[in-house]
Amino acid sequence: MRWDSPAPTITTRFNSLSNGRFGHPDEDRAISIREGATLQTFPKDYLFHGPNQSSLARQIGNAVPPELARRIGVHLRKIRDHG
Repeated sequence: MRWDSPAPTITTRFNSLSNGRFGHPDEDRAISIREGATLQTFPKDYLFHGPNQSSLARQIGNAVPPELARRIGVHLRKIRDHG
């Protein structure tokens, strides 16, 4: 990943460096669970629950980004209210 480029699509295994595209741009490591959640637009205080890191990564990777869902909802409401 690079600071000056869009992030790749976050998948269920984004926290594994062996998947190649999820390396931190400055550090020799995969992005963290919290960093993946931030890229997916989850609020910083959102709590994920699960037995291990893989479970949390799966939840984040399978999620519709909250900001995308919000924008779709706003658009659908405009269509409903204004035809």
